[in-house]
Amino acid sequence: MPNSSPSPSPMAINVVAPAPSMFKKRSSQSAAPMASAASYLSALSQADARARNTRAPTATPALSLSSSVTSSSEDTVLHDSDFDNSDGLSLPARPPTSEQVFTTVHTEFGHCANEEYRLVSQHTAGEPLPAHVEQDPPYYILLSTYISYLILIVIGHIRDFLGKRFSPKFYTHLVPRNGYAPLNSDFDSFYTRRLKTRMDECFSQPVTGVAGRTILLLDRISPDYNHTQILTGTRTRALNISSYNYLGFAQARGGCADAVEESIRRYGVSTCGNRLEGGSSDLHTVTEALVAEFVGMEDALISSMGFATNSAYIPALVGKGCLVISDELNHASIRFGTRLSGANVRMFKHNDMRSLENLLREVISQGQPKTHRPWKKILLIVEGLYSMEGTLVNLPVILELKKKYKFYLFVDEAHSIGALGPHGRGVADYFGVNPRSIDILMGTFTKSFGAAGGYIAGNKALIDRLRIRGHLGPYAEAMTPPVLTQVLASMASIMGIATPSPADSTALVPASHPAPASPSSLPPWLTLPPLLSSGTEGRSRLRRLAFNSRYLHHGLAKLGFITYGHPASPIVPLLLFNPGKMNMFHRMMKDRQTPIIVVVVAYPATPLVTSRVRFCVSAAHTKEDVDCVLRACDEVGDVLDLKHGIPKRERWDIERIVSSAVELATS
Repeated sequence: MPNSSPSPSPMAINVVAPAPSMFKKRSSQSAAPMASAASYLSALSQADARARNTRAPTATPALSLSSSVTSSSEDTVLHDSDFDNSDGLSLPARPPTSEQVFTTVHTEFGHCANEEYRLVSQHTAGEPLPAHVEQDPPYYILLSTYISYLILIVIGHIRDFLGKRFSPKFYTHLVPRNGYAPLNSDFDSFYTRRLKTRMDECFSQPVTGVAGRTILLLDRISPDYNHTQILTGTRTRALNISSYNYLGFAQARGGCADAVEESIRRYGVSTCGNRLEGGSSDLHTVTEALVAEFVGMEDALISSMGFATNSAYIPALVGKGCLVISDELNHASIRFGTRLSGANVRMFKHNDMRSLENLLREVISQGQPKTHRPWKKILLIVEGLYSMEGTLVNLPVILELKKKYKFYLFVDEAHSIGALGPHGRGVADYFGVNPRSIDILMGTFTKSFGAAGGYIAGNKALIDRLRIRGHLGPYAEAMTPPVLTQVLASMASIMGIATPSPADSTALVPASHPAPASPSSLPPWLTLPPLLSSGTEGRSRLRRLAFNSRYLHHGLAKLGFITYGHPASPIVPLLLFNPGKMNMFHRMMKDRQTPIIVVVVAYPATPLVTSRVRFCVSAAHTKEDVDCVLRACDEVGDVLDLKHGIPKRERWDIERIVSSAVELATS
């Protein structure tokens, strides 16, 4: 496979899209072509800041039909002096324009004024959830994929055999030396050495700054086939379609960032003021109460790490004599926690409700192994949104089975909380069911909320038990005040903050889930800008995410690609299959005139022959950003022979897809 290099690949496609660029300005003033995009976007950010400091118009301005807009102030005219030659990203010379003054930085959260590019994330009542269908490519694709792995394995073992004899200095970590055992097992490290190392250009890409709408890459090269990586000192600004920044709260500036700065002034960075017993503080108590209010549960507890939330609290829920029924594609943290618990484990086919019901009948009738005594407890663990497949749990059917077979239900909402539902409250909100019909809700703050850590929510008796029996209570570090404040601010921005009733200044708007956050549930010093505190911007972000997700999903399908997942999912996997195409897809997307950074996923995170690129859509993306991704995929897909989803006669050309975005998203 090709070495990592910042220079364009010979196969890279540098074609400027024929559609009108989002980086243009209607002005009679001329601007010379810019030297680079990092400087361009930096100057654009400065123009945004100047525009935000200007007085707002007295009347509501007309909104441009363009989906990518910024202030119309003449401050936004950029000249040669505004740029430096730091990354080589070539984009058109003029910034976007609109009569509206936006409060976000365009590089972090894209300006979008067109209300047509909005949708509500909600399941249609009465309609069955589409089943997960794994579409197979033509046989020659599968055959070439298997042959590629066979060639890789055979040549890899030959190189190991000859290398140990003729170049032993490169294999010292695999053989005993000086009476010590080898550092690595030859067989266990084979995949890492012979495949992953050759693809390390796709993984662990160093970045700096905010992973928002765009991201700043630190360029690197490798002179020794990725065994070492050398930073070149240059940087590349790229469109970011690879971060779990679902609602775009990964921002260095804005209402949430201001709240975090205030918390640092009050509490510090790593210590908590007013510390209480167990390593918590008043800020922890407030956050847990707001999380419970947000998800519609009686109580909640928070932890400093999402992975540990599952692995440390599942053993406190079940033990010996209990049964855990797990979806076959559940996350590694669930599998790890289940192993630690000592409970018996049975798995059912992914999202297959018939397989689940057959398993339930079997385990209930047979009881525990050998003794056949009834199970002490049966706990079904599923995910709300599966991060590798982009599929949604069939929650309505599972709740019907729960009433019939009387098991406990644990739903991991790491990826669905904040990203799904008309109010952003997760899969229960998306399907319109009462969240308290679910026994345990788990989620993380690392995706939609731009923070870190996780939570468990349920009834008060359960949460009180977990505080005592869970390993994280006595052993783990507490979440820091800045992280807690980010959770509070972003969650309150999604919920909106209730206002006093006109009839009684002390009475709040009646709370019925999902409801706005009551002012008493937030720290008195935490203030948010009007657009955030009213929930207006939070609702807009939810609707933008829903549109972008459906548009990209349907657009890729119409182009002819094989994709997985539900159209409402912000995770859109595109199947690559052949291992040689993973590195090339990543390189060709990054080497375009407008670089696009993507995530390539391979074994062992996926089955061996279903390697994929996983697009992560954000509310921070504009419609033009999704257009850019679709155009790039269209061109790269033709070169790498990736279009095997639908017959050629049924495919749409890219211009038809771009012009029919609203039709596709609402279909």
